[in-house]
Amino acid sequence: MVAAAIDELQKGFLDDAQIESSRSIMGIDTQLVDDGTYFVVEIDEQVAGCGGWSRRATLYGGDHSSGRDPALLDPRRDPAKVRAMYTHPAFTRRGVGRLILSRCEAAAAAEGFASLELMATLSGRPLYEAAGFVPIEHVEDAAGGAPVPLIRMRKPIHAAASRTL
Repeated sequence: MVAAAIDELQKGFLDDAQIESSRSIMGIDTQLVDDGTYFVVEIDEQVAGCGGWSRRATLYGGDHSSGRDPALLDPRRDPAKVRAMYTHPAFTRRGVGRLILSRCEAAAAAEGFASLELMATLSGRPLYEAAGFVPIEHVEDAAGGAPVPLIRMRKPIHAAASRTL
C-alpha cells in the first residue's frame, strides 16, 4: 500500500527519478508502531490508509532512512510530529487522510502538545492546508539521488481536539 501511494500519488508532482528517489526518504517508521501512535484505516476489509504522530524528534523517514532521532520531545515547547501518512490510491478523496490527521491531533493534544509539525510532499500539501497546516519551510532532500521537494508545515492544536478521542 505504501509503495502504491508513493508511486501513484506523486505522479504529476514529481518526475520518475524523483519518485524513485523518494522511496529512500519515505516509508514506515516502526518506532511509531512500537510507541502506539500509528493508525490504520480499513474500508471493506482493505487497508485504505495509514499514518501517525510522534512524540520523538524525527520529522520524516522510514526505518531505512538515515538521520532518524529517537529523542523525546518536550510538549511544552516542541510540536508533535505527524508522520508516515499514506492513502491507497483507490481510497483518495474519501476522508481517510482527514480521519488520521484528526486522530493524530487529538492524541497529541491529550499528551499536552500545543502544535503539530510535518514534512509534506507536494501531493500531500492540499490535504494538510485544508486541515489548517501552513508552510514554514521549503526544502529538498536528495538522499536518494534526485532532489525531492518537501514542505515543512505546522499548525496549532485546538483545545477541542483532545476531547475527540
